[in-house]
Amino acid sequence: MARQGWDEYEFALELNQFKSHNPPDMSEETTENISGTRSFEERILARLDSIDARLQVLEEQSERRALETKPIWERALAEILELRESVDNIERKIDVLSRDMIQLRADQARVENRIDKLESKPA
Repeated sequence: MARQGWDEYEFALELNQFKSHNPPDMSEETTENISGTRSFEERILARLDSIDARLQVLEEQSERRALETKPIWERALAEILELRESVDNIERKIDVLSRDMIQLRADQARVENRIDKLESKPA
């Protein structure tokens, strides 16, 4: 029996903390019924209902935030895809440029060899 009194005391403390963190428009009925007219099960069910209501509010806020940020993420994804296409385009151009440079150097080496041969011949 002593334990049950302690549980009611803890419940009353938790309820007061809950009320201090929630809007003032809550009903005072719960506080009046702590005197022992409600069974332990009724108090637990009331507490679960209160937790459920708070979770519902959090879920609604989360859904609203997700809807608010969706356009931002879609725009960011589109910009990332556009950037990827630009990088791919630049990579292709660099590849072509490096091939041209290699060909140019090969042509230059061939010309230098021909010049060396011509200069080495006695006149």
